[in-house]
Amino acid sequence: MKTRLLGKTGLQVSELALGGLFVSSYGGDYDQARAAIHRALELGVNYIDTAPGYGNSEEVLGKALDGVKTPFIMSTKLGGRPQPFKPQDRDSLMFSVEESLRILKRDHIDILMIHEPDRPGQYNWWSDPVNFDGPVMGVLADLKRQGIVRYIGLGGTTAYELPHIINTGRFDVVLTAFNYSLLWREAEREVLPAAIRQGMGIVIGSPLQQGALARRYDEEVRHGARWLSSPRRAQYIALYDFLDEVGIPLAELGLRFVLSNPHISCTLMGARSREEVEQNVAAAEKGPLPADVLARLDQIAAMAPFRPFEEPFGLPFNREYWGPAIA
Repeated sequence: MKTRLLGKTGLQVSELALGGLFVSSYGGDYDQARAAIHRALELGVNYIDTAPGYGNSEEVLGKALDGVKTPFIMSTKLGGRPQPFKPQDRDSLMFSVEESLRILKRDHIDILMIHEPDRPGQYNWWSDPVNFDGPVMGVLADLKRQGIVRYIGLGGTTAYELPHIINTGRFDVVLTAFNYSLLWREAEREVLPAAIRQGMGIVIGSPLQQGALARRYDEEVRHGARWLSSPRRAQYIALYDFLDEVGIPLAELGLRFVLSNPHISCTLMGARSREEVEQNVAAAEKGPLPADVLARLDQIAAMAPFRPFEEPFGLPFNREYWGPAIA
């Protein structure tokens, strides 16, 4: 597994990293998760990302990695505990960190991120939302000074709010999810340029849009899925036709697209089994996509350059969907 520099941290991280969401009970039982985690380490994956909000992910990782001698970098996040979590209360913030350390069975955290700093409806982190100040910044500074946390970061999902926080220059790493993939490119406009200017490590989450780009849904795309907007449907059809032309599986194309960007430090795979880890690593090891393939993908992405207004955040292929919620 090739490694890349994680921005100004100086850490060398594997191009493909393990996302912790689906090694929780969301993805399967403990034995399956343990096999996936250990196989990832065997194949050279050295970066693992998790969060208190990912079900029992921290617990699974702490148990599965206990006693493992292979070096790895652990990233987790602030938020989600205790309940109710109070993001502007120092005691709540410290409890979140202390529980992560206990559950992960570690004496330090390599990278601690603020979870959803760009969505105040999720967590209201900022007492000063213009300058992005609040108790969390003091806690992070103290933890870093004490060596409990090595580097600090942001884990967000917005395309235009997250860059404002990045531009403060206070953070070492950004994890941006759901906005940089084959068909969703809004991070290219402001998130990635801002992070590059700050010399931050850039981690891409959900490169396969939590399954919407992991496999083909030809029947729904061509004849169903009433929730698909006409530009997104046309875009999917063009993508599927291009897959037939180039003969590259969709998931492989998605991973290799992200890794074709030299500014990306690593991308998270949502593998939930040993077999999925092996498939994803094999895809990544094929390297960047050829220039002509990237050019065609740019053309397809331009067919829907912005997320259609009523589009579900996670496309509900093979699931019932009753339309947008009433505000």
